[in-house]
Amino acid sequence: MGYPLSFDTEVGVDFALSAEHEAFRKVVRSFAEAEIAPHSDAWDAAHQFPVDVVRKMGDLGLFGLPFPERYGGHDSDFLTFCIAVEEIARVDSSLAITLEAAVGLGANPIHHFGTEAQKEAWLPDLLAGRALAAFALTEPDSGSDAGATRTRAVRDGDEWVIDGTKVFITNSGTSITALITVTARTPEGGVSTIVVPTGTPGLVIEPAYRKMGWRASDTHGVRFEGCRVPVGNLLGEPGRGLHQFLSILDDGRVAIAAMSLGIAAACLDHAVEYAKVRSSFGRPIGSNQSIAFKLADLQVAVEASRLLTYRAAWLRDTGQAFKHAASQAKLFASETAVDATRVATQVFGGAGVMEATPVARFYRDAKILEIGEGTSEIQRLVIARGLGLGV
Repeated sequence: MGYPLSFDTEVGVDFALSAEHEAFRKVVRSFAEAEIAPHSDAWDAAHQFPVDVVRKMGDLGLFGLPFPERYGGHDSDFLTFCIAVEEIARVDSSLAITLEAAVGLGANPIHHFGTEAQKEAWLPDLLAGRALAAFALTEPDSGSDAGATRTRAVRDGDEWVIDGTKVFITNSGTSITALITVTARTPEGGVSTIVVPTGTPGLVIEPAYRKMGWRASDTHGVRFEGCRVPVGNLLGEPGRGLHQFLSILDDGRVAIAAMSLGIAAACLDHAVEYAKVRSSFGRPIGSNQSIAFKLADLQVAVEASRLLTYRAAWLRDTGQAFKHAASQAKLFASETAVDATRVATQVFGGAGVMEATPVARFYRDAKILEIGEGTSEIQRLVIARGLGLGV
């Protein structure tokens, strides 16, 4: 038996970005191609953090995009921020992660959990790109298991005294790093988050890591040795640090998906261009099915990554639950980025492993996307739990 149905004739789903979003994309792409792309290989080779360009990114307003105007932000939607991250990542992952971490892990916890006094004191410089903030969570024995934190903070009068070691902390040692928010066990029970200004006695920044990828980003180990800060530097409620972190982590996962999308799209563009001009056996290699089909599959994966990423950002912007979508986007896009660098390197052949070609740097930069802000295994765990499975 059939059912009488009636439908509104208007199209209910719109996959096009707004004219404002596309205009913004052009601005950021132009900036990235002019100010970043010509220097990326040199910064990468020298493991050089380009502070002057980071300041220019601040002048462009990128660090303040998703924050309120009253603190110096621009009140943009989160999709706009993701577009910025995507476009920077198309040319340089190191600068993209600098932006992503400064916003998602640096300023975002202060915006969400800080007091009004803390926001007014710290956010204006962070949102203008005059200063950076880091988030010190990972320890030698606690990565995915953040609940295993050993760093401790105890009250001594009007001060917190912090002792412990953190590793792999982005934006922790630059000349413009102003704050490091640290997770530490406190006597009230659980883990709390405390803001430590750089230059505080007892805060020790270890030498920069020598990394496989993201070589122009800033990454250090951090030690706290009897480090004292005012009790007023507690961020949010005591003992709620991990809950706070997890509540903002979904934003970061969507932004990492946007980074992944930028790398994957760039690899597709480079590989297609090369396949059209590189000839073998008397014809362009792109005319061979073995190459053409690889690139066709990659385009499908890139477009799927874009839809997952933009949908997660849209859900976030419209106030809907997006934890599940954030993990889906981060998982698929990051694994697509790794696949894209492998495919692009294969298309380039021997030239693909030479540092003179852009895909070599992309190849080194992509792997960490499957690890940072929740490994692929953790994303699958989140997704499975979202399905109601008892894992």
